[in-house]
Amino acid sequence: MNEPLLLARDLHKSFGKTTALDGAAVGVDAGEVLAIMGPSGSGKSTLLHCLAGIVRPDAGEIRYRGRDLIAMDDKERSALRRTEFGFVFQFGQLVPELTCVENVALPLRLSGVKRKAAEVKAIEWLNRLEVDDVAGNRPGDVSGGQGQRVAVARALVTGPRVIFADEPTGALDSLNGEKVMRMLTSAAKQSDAAVVLVTHEPRVAAYSDREIVVRDGKATDRELVA
Repeated sequence: MNEPLLLARDLHKSFGKTTALDGAAVGVDAGEVLAIMGPSGSGKSTLLHCLAGIVRPDAGEIRYRGRDLIAMDDKERSALRRTEFGFVFQFGQLVPELTCVENVALPLRLSGVKRKAAEVKAIEWLNRLEVDDVAGNRPGDVSGGQGQRVAVARALVTGPRVIFADEPTGALDSLNGEKVMRMLTSAAKQSDAAVVLVTHEPRVAAYSDREIVVRDGKATDRELVA
């Protein structure tokens, strides 16, 4: 059996005396939408941050495309997050001083793409997410639903292999939440990108291909990562 695109085994992570992960294991295939569920404080966001190379676990193994993610230095992990990983957070985390098109173009600009080319690509994604009409607006001048779709466009603009979405609809009403999830998963499928989705809402998890549940820092996935 081929190794998953992203694979973690026996992850442990503590913050002081608080245990966040206690032997978590998960595998994510290319093009798969995986929902990580669990109650508040269960460790699901910590698991996502470890998988994304944002947080280094205390022990365990994480492999991305066969490479040891934990053994990478900060520069290598930063490059990976800039080029092969995309991120959507609960409150979008758009840069307020930049316009929406500049926000979407930002990951490309950080990778050395010239401004005009980056913004052309950004407009293409804003159009696909049906928010090209707010391209020149700053984040404070758009609705929550529009802002989150801009954040999805930013996550997808570099053509990432994995999109990490941490409670992406948590700040939205149900109608806008459904729209964001529909567009996120559809765009990811078209790009053959995997999505690792943290949520506590069943209606959001319903957009996934598969679900795992984190309880007390433990998450048991399929046999290959058991």
